[in-house]
Amino acid sequence: MSTVPGRAQRRENGTVGGVALVTGAARGIGAAVARTLAARGAAVAVLDREAAQAVAVADALEADGHRALAVPADVTDAAAVEDAVAHTEAALGPITTLANVAGVLRTGPLLEMSDDDWAHCLAVNATGVLHASRAAAARMVDRGGSVVTVASNAAGVPRTGMAAYAASKAAAVAVTRCLGLELGGRGVRANVVCPGSTDTDMLRVLDVDHAALVAGTPEAFKVGIPLGRVGAADDVAEVVAFLASDAARHVTLQTLYVDGGASLGP
Repeated sequence: MSTVPGRAQRRENGTVGGVALVTGAARGIGAAVARTLAARGAAVAVLDREAAQAVAVADALEADGHRALAVPADVTDAAAVEDAVAHTEAALGPITTLANVAGVLRTGPLLEMSDDDWAHCLAVNATGVLHASRAAAARMVDRGGSVVTVASNAAGVPRTGMAAYAASKAAAVAVTRCLGLELGGRGVRANVVCPGSTDTDMLRVLDVDHAALVAGTPEAFKVGIPLGRVGAADDVAEVVAFLASDAARHVTLQTLYVDGGASLGP
């Protein structure tokens, strides 16, 4: 039997298995991640502050024959997240994968940004990652596990009107990579996925035409999307599932951009 941390239960490449906790799983990328991880063999805990929608996602997974559990919680509440993690392990078993997907978007020029917009983005997008990662990874230590944080290509490429969002996502990247550095020797891998424009409710709120996103907006110093299309939530979910699987067992501290080339490969 292998003595390498995190490989006590080897699986076929591409499968995930174990127990996955997905934050922000009620809709959009989070829901897609929950579905994809379930399809790869994981029991999935659906964490979201929207309780009714979290239950609906979990019920849909169970209807498809998967083990699932709704764990309503707000990632900005450290105690609530700790309780959700404990409840997940009591109901489904040891968490082997954490997918940090919960996120919010507040836009506007930096000089007009409110303190509330700044604080809210940091609370959900950065501190929420800290809360969930700390609670889940503390239990993964020495038994193994994977943390995957969904950030944004705005974390590495400046965007006009998105200072609060970009800063919070950059912080989420740093927290995740530091976690991976500190716990790599104890069997915990930590990686980041940075989507670009993705067809979700968050993007639709901006009311931007897909053709304009593909073409780019030179006046805002934003290039287009070389692959010629806006991403789908499943495009991001597939990469999260790869990083959570044994196929990526020697991958940690990495940031993968899933943006059709929009960030020109930083």
